[in-house]
Amino acid sequence: MSIACMPQDLPYPPLSLLNGASLFLDFDGTLVDIAERPDAVVVEPALLPLLLVVAKRLEGRIALISGRSIAQIDTLFGHKMDVLAVSGSHGSEHRWQGVSAHPVRPPELEHVARRFESFSERHPGTLTEIKSFGVALHYRMAADCEEQARALARGLADETGLALQNGDRVVELRVPGSDKGVAVRRLMQRPPMAGTRPVFLGDDLTDEPAFEAAIELGGSAVLVGRSRATAANFNLAGPSAVRAWLAEYSR
Repeated sequence: MSIACMPQDLPYPPLSLLNGASLFLDFDGTLVDIAERPDAVVVEPALLPLLLVVAKRLEGRIALISGRSIAQIDTLFGHKMDVLAVSGSHGSEHRWQGVSAHPVRPPELEHVARRFESFSERHPGTLTEIKSFGVALHYRMAADCEEQARALARGLADETGLALQNGDRVVELRVPGSDKGVAVRRLMQRPPMAGTRPVFLGDDLTDEPAFEAAIELGGSAVLVGRSRATAANFNLAGPSAVRAWLAEYSR
């Protein structure tokens, strides 16, 4: 992972970044505030109309790239998000321009789900989340379980061959062979994004591969939120700042 600098050294992103660019947006912690439970996030009614206005200004060059499944994204918005490009499950599944693509769900995920659920039963405050192509173990409400949760996930990754994904107070085992950087590179090969500069906004460690991909492709990366080492070259304070930035661009 490339490290650029700490967020306090990173400038506010100028709106000119989006001129002729393709915009890629993480969901949790970027467009919406993190919640204690993944099913408790709040999607403001004004968010979808805002994204549609931005999409029109960018002539369709906008995508949501999330660790959540596409089905989860649709449910949270209360609307099938087929107007925008969506890449879910850390780049494992895609939907755009009427075309959907996804892998076969590995049977090993059922074993992981049982082990994570057993862990959650024995450790109050932890939560197992079943996804389309992964299983996550959240310990946001049980910070003292971090070491045990990560050790369990590492052992299961070695046992099953599934990809281990560490995040903000969560560990996940998922389909191997993809990440958010792979998703950015794949979408950037297709019109109307091909030949433009990518701009990726994200907040988590899972977004670092996408930051690196965007910069390597001649674009920019915007870290959202708290201070940490990052490959990003710009910073916004949080989801409300992201929404305000997008609203300013859409005027």
